[in-house]
Formats: sequence, C-alpha cells, structure tokens
Amino acid sequence: MSFATRYGPWALVAGASDGVGAAFAQELAERGVNVVLLARRQAVLDEVAAQIAASTSVQTRTLAIDLARPGAVGEVVAATADIRVGLLVYCAGADPSFRPFLAAPISDAESMVIRNCMAPMQLCHHFAPAMVERGSGGIVLFGSGAGFAGGPNMVAYGASKAFDMVFAEALWTELHDKGVDVLGLILGKTNTPALRQLEYRRGQITSPEEAPSGAAAVDDVITEAFANLSNGPTWVVGENLRAAMQMLGSLPRNQAVELMKQASAAAMGSDV
Repeated sequence: MSFATRYGPWALVAGASDGVGAAFAQELAERGVNVVLLARRQAVLDEVAAQIAASTSVQTRTLAIDLARPGAVGEVVAATADIRVGLLVYCAGADPSFRPFLAAPISDAESMVIRNCMAPMQLCHHFAPAMVERGSGGIVLFGSGAGFAGGPNMVAYGASKAFDMVFAEALWTELHDKGVDVLGLILGKTNTPALRQLEYRRGQITSPEEAPSGAAAVDDVITEAFANLSNGPTWVVGENLRAAMQMLGSLPRNQAVELMKQASAAAMGSDV
C-alpha cells in the first residue's frame, strides 16, 4: 500500500501555519496527500498553501479557526464533511509565554487545556471511526518533553502534554490492531518561529532569525517523524531527549521534578 493510499487522500494538519506543522504539511503534499491546513491566521495559512501549490500538484484547503474557541471542532467537522481524511496530525497548542502559572490569567490555562486536550480528543473521536472501518489511516499527536515531569513556567502546558502522551498511547492500544497507526510524537527544543520570537523577547538571541542554542532543526524532526509513523505508541524525537526520558523515568518523582525545575531555570537564563 502506497503512503498516499494508506494515509490519504486527505490529511488534516492542525497547527499548520509555520514551524513543524507547516513542514509536516509540505512533506505530506510531496508524498501525494491532499492537505487541510488548520490554524488561527488566515494570511499565514495562505502562504503555506501557496508554497505547497508551487511545488506539488495536490489540493489544499485552509481553515482559519482558533481551536480554543467554543464550537471550533464543530466548524472543522463541517468544513471537512465532503472529503475523506486518512491522517489527523495535531501539532497545535504551543505555549508562547513560558511564565509562572499565577502570573497569567486563568483563561490562558483554560484555553491551553481546551486546545491541547479537548480539541484533539474530539477530533480523534470524529475522524477515527472511518479509519477503523477502512482498516487504514493514522493519527499523530504532538507531545513535548515538558510532559515528562512537572516544572515551573509551563504548568498547564506540561500537564496538557502529559495528557496528550497518555491519550495517544491508550488510543494506540485500541486502534493499532484495527489498521490505524496512532503515534504520540514527543519533541524537545525545536528551532521554530515561535521559539525564536520567545528567546528574542527574553534577550537570549540577538535576532528572531537566529537559531536558539541546542534547538533541533525542523527538517531533522520531520525526517525522524515520517520514519516512525508506524512505530507507535510513542516516539521521542532525538537521541538526547530519548536519553532524558529514560533518565527521568528511572528517578523518584520528586527528583525528576527537581531536574525539570533546573532545566526550566537554564532555559530562562536565570533562577526559578
């Protein structure tokens, strides 16, 4: 079975406006899969769609929807009712602020939980039954090393990514034997526009175009992701992050949390 037959004819990529999401959509298009591009910013989605059109012959569809907004998933369902989605890729929900839980309004945390937990769960529940009926398809839920253990400045984010990892693993147990690949793809620090903007605002890099120290290249992440789409339930991207996960998993939880606290301090460039 070809890639496009197994995971097509359409893929839905949530968080497709830039960074890893846009690169994932581009790679899908190059493999012959039509792509629904979903994110909040219409203008940026149009740019991604134009890039795909310039380099491939597949179809694209753009959906400018904030997945934390009430009724958002219903809008996605309605906008894709006329196509067959064989792959759901959910990489929305980054944390652009990286600050203490009490330093932000509770609405920020609530939106994070809706965008990172409720929305992907609802989308999986909608799109997976048809995949099971066909006996083919896939679901990729992006996680983060922040979900390995609790740490400061990413309270709701880390908790939501822990949910995503366990949800993907549990869903894999139910769907894998029915022909549907489910993968929790765990990323570490990655050289994306969002990360560059965050580190530039903090003064950690001198330009929003400068690569943050220790960040993985998006192309390397995409190469490893596509090589492991069927290697669920969980794939941790990068040797360093895999080693960190193994180390944290071998420690008592209080020690693991202390290490995450130290890592957060290093990322902030100051004490926490």
